[in-house]
Amino acid sequence: MLRAFPLFVIPLAIYNLLMLAGDVNATLAGKLFSMDLMSGAHWVFTAGDAFIIGGVLVLYFEIFKATGTGLASVLDHTLSMAVFIVFLVEFLLVAACGTSTFFALALMSLLDVIAGFTVSIVAARRDFAIGDQVG
Repeated sequence: MLRAFPLFVIPLAIYNLLMLAGDVNATLAGKLFSMDLMSGAHWVFTAGDAFIIGGVLVLYFEIFKATGTGLASVLDHTLSMAVFIVFLVEFLLVAACGTSTFFALALMSLLDVIAGFTVSIVAARRDFAIGDQVG
C-alpha cells in the first residue's frame, strides 16, 4: 500500500505547515548554512533551496515507483494527479503559495504525473509484447 502513496504530499504538507506558521517568504529566504568556495564565491544555502533539492529527490523516487504495472501503480498515478491539482489550486488561489519555490514543486509534481503515466504505458506495452511472444 505504501507504493501507492504519492510522495509529493510530503513537501506539500511541509510547505503548508510553514505557510500556517507565518511569513513563508521569509522562511524560504532563511539561510540554512553558507560556505566559501575555492573559487572565492560565497555560497548561501536557503530553505527554499532545500525544498527544491528535496523535490528533485522525491521526483526521482516517484519515477522509480512508476516502473510498476500493478494496481498500486494505477492508484499511485491517480493520487499523484490529485496532489498536482492541489498544488495548482493553491498556487493560483493562495497568496502565500505564489512563490518560485512552490511553483517549482508544482512543476515537479506535474512531471511526476506525466512521467508516471508515460513510464507505466511503456512498461505495460513491453509486458504485453512479451506475453504475445510466449505462445
